Amino acid sequence: MSVRIRTITIDCADPYALSHFWSEVTGFTEDPDDPNLPEHTEDVLLGRDGSPNLLFMQVPEGKQVKNRVHLDMVPADPSPGTRDAEVERIMALGATLVADQRRPDRTGWVVLADPEGNEFCIERGIPGG
Repeated sequence: MSVRIRTITIDCADPYALSHFWSEVTGFTEDPDDPNLPEHTEDVLLGRDGSPNLLFMQVPEGKQVKNRVHLDMVPADPSPGTRDAEVERIMALGATLVADQRRPDRTGWVVLADPEGNEFCIERGIPGG
């Protein structure tokens, strides 16, 4: 037996705002039958192409330490330069740079944080994958 990941839950102060940020990052959408609203304490984005959903759950405490789990993401387009373009695009949406691990040979990754400080990585695209 085994399981599959259905939903990744992200604790946050403002589920509505964070769901909008992550919708822009991932292209995931709200449930048309249950749209995200500012007064909700939980907002969801539906994954696509078999990806897990993202659930943003309001919690009273703020983020205090480095995440013990984070998302590693790659650009949907594996063309050279798309990782760097995605990093710039996501930073323009409100992410902040945590660590730049890019190497001259175009390998490596960039650690960013979402508007509430949750870390995630942007890796280079995987050709053919």
